[in-house]
Amino acid sequence: MNPLPEDSWNAWSPDELHAHLGHWRSEWYVVGGWALDLWHGHQTRAHEDIEFAVLPAGIDGCRKILSQLDFFEVSDGKLTYRASNAALPVDLWQLWGADMTAGFWRVDMMIERGTPEVWAYKRDHSIRMPRAAAVRSNKLGTPYLAPANVLLFKAKHRREKDERDFEAALPKLSSQEKLDLRLWLEALHPKHEWIARL
Repeated sequence: MNPLPEDSWNAWSPDELHAHLGHWRSEWYVVGGWALDLWHGHQTRAHEDIEFAVLPAGIDGCRKILSQLDFFEVSDGKLTYRASNAALPVDLWQLWGADMTAGFWRVDMMIERGTPEVWAYKRDHSIRMPRAAAVRSNKLGTPYLAPANVLLFKAKHRREKDERDFEAALPKLSSQEKLDLRLWLEALHPKHEWIARL
C-alpha cells in the first residue's frame, strides 16, 4: 500500500483521539504542541498534526482499537506500510495513521521506551521520572505529557513554533518544572539559550 502525501494532514483533535482511546486500558498520552495546549486549557495556535505516545507493549492494542486507520512506519524520511497482522521492527519509534478512504493522515503515534511505572526520555534514557509525574490529565480525562517534558523535546530543534510554545509556557511553569527543564538542558544542550531564562 502506498502512503498518502506527507502533507495530507487533517488530524483528529485531542477530544477525537480521546473518544477512540479513552477507555483503552493501557498507557497513552498526547505529546507535542497539543500537550501544551491541554495543559494551558485552551488552544494557543494551529496544529498540523496530533502526536501521542504509547509503550511498545501497547502498539498492537492501539492499532486494533484504531482499526479504521492504516499505519505506516516513519523511519529515515520514509513511510513504510505495516499491515495490522505484520510483525513490527524492534527499533520502531513512530507510526502515522492514515484514513485512506478520506485521504488524510489522522494521528502520529510515538513509541516510548519507559515502563508502566517510569517515563523515559526518548533521546536519553538516563532522564527518567515516575510516570505519575510525567503524565497528567485535563478535566476531560485526556492524558498529556507534562510541560517541562514537552519543552525538553522541543529544545533540540527550536523551530519557530517551539520558540512560541516556550514563550507561552514559561510564565506558567512551576519552580520545580523550571528546575527540571534547566537541569535537563544543562546536561543535554549546555549552550541552549533557554537555560538563562529558567
